Amino acid sequence: MVALVSRTGRHLQRYSDGRRLIVGCIPYRYKAGKRKGCLKEDREVEVLVISSQRQGKGMLFPKGGWERDESMKDAAQRETMEEAGVMGIVQRRLGKWRFKSKSNETDHEGHMFPLLVEQQLDLWPEKEFRQRIWMSVSEAKEACQQVWMLEALEEFENRLNSSSARPKMMVKEDIVEQVVQCSMS
Repeated sequence: MVALVSRTGRHLQRYSDGRRLIVGCIPYRYKAGKRKGCLKEDREVEVLVISSQRQGKGMLFPKGGWERDESMKDAAQRETMEEAGVMGIVQRRLGKWRFKSKSNETDHEGHMFPLLVEQQLDLWPEKEFRQRIWMSVSEAKEACQQVWMLEALEEFENRLNSSSARPKMMVKEDIVEQVVQCSMS
């Protein structure tokens, strides 16, 4: 069951060296339809971007504060569900970035993770405040205006394109499903 209310307040917020700790995800899926090959990594990847709650601030990836009562990955998954209405497998961290918020010049430290989407919800806590749009990685590079998120997206793309990293982007169930699908083709 999914809670339909976002966490609010900063009383549990984590800080490090005066920087607010932010976690987020780049939700992704393998595009349905035409396939170049049988394996998922041979298919085109789409990423999910969301609108900012502030008018005119463009598209971004779901992110928010990491709180003291949760792990980094749990916080990233919670923020992604609250803001984008998707759930899935949080994978190995893409990296850490330091940046200033555009609204109040506060220092932040952001950590981003890929999230392989397994479920897209019809109802989620911030549905009334945000739009979500699936797009290609190249389209997301054009739409996203936050430099640190663009750098995370580039790291994600590099990881996808690295032949040695591809198996780490999938889970065992995906491989079994692909073998069954290919044998039926």
